[in-house]
Amino acid sequence: MNFKKLLMIGSFGAALHGCSSMGNFSADPMAGYASAQELILKKNLNQPDGAAKEYVYAWGARHQGADPESLLPRKYLSQYCHAKGGSFSLLHKSSLGLVKDGRARNALASSSNVSQGIGAYQCKQRNGQRWIVSIEPIAEMRSAQYADARAVRLQAQIMDADEAQRFYRNSSPAAVAPKKANAAAAKSPAAKPAALKGAEDKKELPAAAETAKPPVQLADTPQQQQMKYYVAARRDINSGRNQVEACNNAQRAYNYGRLPGSAASNVYAESGMLAARCLTGIPSYSSRFSNPKAQAQRILQNLAGNHNHAGAKHMLKQMK
Repeated sequence: MNFKKLLMIGSFGAALHGCSSMGNFSADPMAGYASAQELILKKNLNQPDGAAKEYVYAWGARHQGADPESLLPRKYLSQYCHAKGGSFSLLHKSSLGLVKDGRARNALASSSNVSQGIGAYQCKQRNGQRWIVSIEPIAEMRSAQYADARAVRLQAQIMDADEAQRFYRNSSPAAVAPKKANAAAAKSPAAKPAALKGAEDKKELPAAAETAKPPVQLADTPQQQQMKYYVAARRDINSGRNQVEACNNAQRAYNYGRLPGSAASNVYAESGMLAARCLTGIPSYSSRFSNPKAQAQRILQNLAGNHNHAGAKHMLKQMK
């Protein structure tokens, strides 16, 4: 009888240990992140300084059949949302407006390995919290690590609802096309008398040819777009208004990298300085990051070490 009791107690203890082990095994590691922003930082979805990171979206023959890297940002953020008991859905479709090269934009748009992982996504968590993350392509290029693969530079960024709406309303490279079409329609000579219409046919032809230009030709160059973001950021930061949006514009300008041309090089460096100021001196923006000081230091170290920027060196000394 005593032996049976001991056997039952032992079996019960083993069962409890098994349940405990299963509970530990099934715990979702994604639930351990305090926020989506912390996940972005600790999973290194962007570069250490917050700039866009390269992901392979089309493997070559050597790695045929391998999973694309370009869907990883969406995958991790979706898993985090679901681990918090939330629902993850597409809020705004990406127009790839930050990709200024037409051929590169078409190549990315035609790849499901890119189109299925970009845009603005919304998570509605079980506890009532709601957050939005933007995953946007910046450029397309040959992979730096794999010679026979193609890569896309993606940036993941947490946005509020108004910011996401403004960004995706204004980011389309063809945003001016409807206005052009309406203007052309208003100038149509259909209502002119027949006698005058025949005499003016030759005069109207150049205007018709002009309106037939594809809207992509009117898109800003990367240098122009970078300059616009920088100018808007500097204006608003110096005036003390729209601080969060201004800091986002500074980060966007910095994310373009050092583009060809001396003016673009200066814009890149000064955008980085503005971004560092935001991370160290504007609480409404820096509070979004788990370690804003370290992120600012990475930006400044890049500018000081790789670009010999005197302002960055001075700011680093002040931060010590």
